[in-house]
Parts: sequence; structure tokens; C-alpha cells
Amino acid sequence: MLQTLSYHCTALYRSFTDYTSRRLQEIGMSYGALFVIIYIGKHPGCTQGELTQALRLDWGYCQRTIVRLVEDGFLTRERVGRAYHLDLREKGQQAFAISHQVFFDWDDQAMAGLNIQEREQLIKLLNKVTCQEGTSPLCTIQS
Repeated sequence: MLQTLSYHCTALYRSFTDYTSRRLQEIGMSYGALFVIIYIGKHPGCTQGELTQALRLDWGYCQRTIVRLVEDGFLTRERVGRAYHLDLREKGQQAFAISHQVFFDWDDQAMAGLNIQEREQLIKLLNKVTCQEGTSPLCTIQS
């Protein structure tokens, strides 16, 4: 079992979520809001429908997360016509910067024992696997 890709993915996922949760708790945010904050930071003014579809989230989960982020001062949610448009407040901008940086910081920590060539090879092979599985939006960009 310890030599399977699924085992290593699960172990790395747990490590990443633990690390990220600790970093986000410092600003009063949960891991569950990570990708919501990142998406809105990269797509200011997006609608809740666009967010839900892009992140493949359950509508109810997305609704609860957005309401909590608005109440906690991370987001603005403004109704324009029939849709709500989402933007980051100042606290949300700070959360976006931390959320974005946490990926690079965890990578550095997780791959500390690898040299630059090994890091590049690992990322290249993982990209190949995720593209083959159809689970990476980067595949259409790099094709």
C-alpha cells in the first residue's frame, strides 16, 4: 500500500491541508474557503453561479461559504440584476495574498530534499498524470 500513487497523494493532501489550515486560521479563515478566495481574487466581480460552476462546488456549500466570508468581512456581495457579484474587501485581499503564497511555501517545505532537476521532473510527471486523468485545467493551456 505504501508504494501506490494514491497513498502518496493522500499523504501529501493531508500534509497540505494541515499546513494551510494552520496558516489560514491566523487570519480567521478556514481551509474550505481557500479556493473561493483565490477564484474571486483572480476573477473580481464574478457571480456566485460562475464561482460554483468553475470550482465544481455544491450550490448550498458555496452559498454557506460566501455568506460566512461576507459576515467575516472578507467579501462583498452586491446584487446586480438577478445575480450577486463578488469582490474581495481589504481583509479578503490580505487573505488572497496569503492563500496564494501558501502553495509556494508548502511546496518549498515538501520538496526541500529535492534538487531543482528533481523538482522539475516531479512536477512534469505529475502534470502528465493529471492531464491524462483530465483533472487539470492547465492541460488545455499547455497543449
